[in-house]
Order: sequence, then structure tokens, then C-alpha cells
Amino acid sequence: MDNRDEVREFLTSRRAKITSAQAGLPSGTRRRVPGLRRSEVAALADVSVEYYAKLERGNLAGVSPAVLEAVARALRLDDAERTHLLHLAQAQEGSDTLARPRARSSRQRTLHKSLQWTLDAVTAGPAIVVNGRLDLLMANQLARAFFSDIYDGGMKPPNLARYQFLDPAARRFYPDWDLIADMTVDVLRTEAGRNPYDKDLHDLVGELSTRSDAFRTRWGAHNVTRHGTGIKRFHHPVVGNLTLAWEALAMAAEPGLTLTIYTAEPGSPSAEGLNLLASWAVTQDTAVASSLRSPTTPPN
Repeated sequence: MDNRDEVREFLTSRRAKITSAQAGLPSGTRRRVPGLRRSEVAALADVSVEYYAKLERGNLAGVSPAVLEAVARALRLDDAERTHLLHLAQAQEGSDTLARPRARSSRQRTLHKSLQWTLDAVTAGPAIVVNGRLDLLMANQLARAFFSDIYDGGMKPPNLARYQFLDPAARRFYPDWDLIADMTVDVLRTEAGRNPYDKDLHDLVGELSTRSDAFRTRWGAHNVTRHGTGIKRFHHPVVGNLTLAWEALAMAAEPGLTLTIYTAEPGSPSAEGLNLLASWAVTQDTAVASSLRSPTTPPN
């Protein structure tokens, strides 16, 4: 991904979202484009029009934190958008390359066995480990049953974004498909800001942009939002409707990976549904293990 293009499109898209009234400026009647003019953002950030134009052309090299903060205030960026802008600047500058924990490629990393043991110790809800591209790297037994459509779909590695936008089953699995689609793109866009030269991410975005109009439209919006906890609704093919809380936790021992655990309110129909799904998962695993142990009948 071209970092300069990303910077330019992000700043332009944020400028287009702000009305003159929001910025405390006279609205006027001769605005040919949505949002603020470059000159207005420059004035709000207390920089020259020429300097801001350079930033919006994608050149953040050497920009001071004070200027980045001033631009963020002028564009009314929220915390997630501020962080995204900082990541874009850092990636272009390379100033934090040695300071940051290095996120290794999932193709090269070998996760500790103890991580799988930890996931398996979570028995009341699905627990998964994903990277910034939303590859499913590890899961407990209940998560494999919960995301059975993804695991049975033949994707290597299983990927939540590909399932979201390329598998028709996702629209049944996620009753709030549009909301989950927005969140999925937010995660990928944030990862693109952190790791703009990740070839696997570049290939994933290219594939989804080519094959999904819904993804391409969302990707072009340049939205970034923090998603760390919340409530999601699901329709599982085996146990039906589930409403689950989820918590996403960054893993200190594995930079770039996230542990997400889904839980149901105790005593709720969704908790009963997860219990039923857990029983079904055990039955399925037992059946598979039994078939593998069965001796083969020799031919006559």
C-alpha cells in the first residue's frame, strides 16, 4: 500500500466530513466541494496553506507531533483517528521502527503451545486469536464450532474478512451484517495504517476490493474506529439466535495479535444456546475421533 496515497486520502476524507458550522466558520454560499477548504483547515491548524497542502499531498515526513496534533484538532479527529494519523506519520518517517515491538508475519510465527492450552481452558464461550488481517490463528473447541462455516469453507488460513464479504452464509450468520461489515473494514484500515507495507494485507485488500462492492465502498470511506468490546447478534446454523458480549484483548507476548472472547449473560437463552453448541461440538469431535480409530475392513 502506498503510504502517501493513504495519507492523502485519509486527510481529504476527514476534511470533507466537517461542515463550516462545526468548525465555527461562516458557511457562505459558494462551496464547490463538501466540507472545509484547505485554507480553512490550515488556518484552524495555524500552519500555512502551502504547508498544509504538502501534508494533504501525502508528505508527513518530518512533521512534528505538535503539528500533527494541531491538524487532528482542526479536522476534529477522534482518538482512533488521531492514532491512525500518528501511525501513518510513523510508518512514513520510520522513526519508531526500533522502538515498536515488531509484529511478525503469521506465516513465520509459531505460537506457543501454552496459548492453545489457555484457549482450551475457556469453556463457557468461543475464544479466538486473530492478527491484524483477521486471520483466525487459534481457537478453542467452542469457537471452532461457533465459526464452523468459516472452518468448513476451506480458507487457508480461515479469515473473518473474507468470510464477511465473500461468503453468502455470512449474511445469515450476522443479522446485523452492515454493522459487522463496517467494523471489519475499520480493523483492516487501522492495520493498514500500522503496517502499510504488509504484502499479505495488501493482497487481502486487493482481493476484497475486486470481488466485493460492499467492501470497496467501505474501504474508500477511510473510517477508523476502536473496537474493543460490545454486543453482537448471531444466527448459528445449529443453535439459532445468540446475543453475545465480546472483549478483545491485545496480547503483550505476541505483538499484533488479539485475543477475543465471546460470552453470554448467565441464565439467558443465549447461554443455553452456547451450552447446547458446546455439547454438539463434543459430539462432533467424538464422531471424528471414532471414525479415525475404526479399523479398515480388508478387501475380499
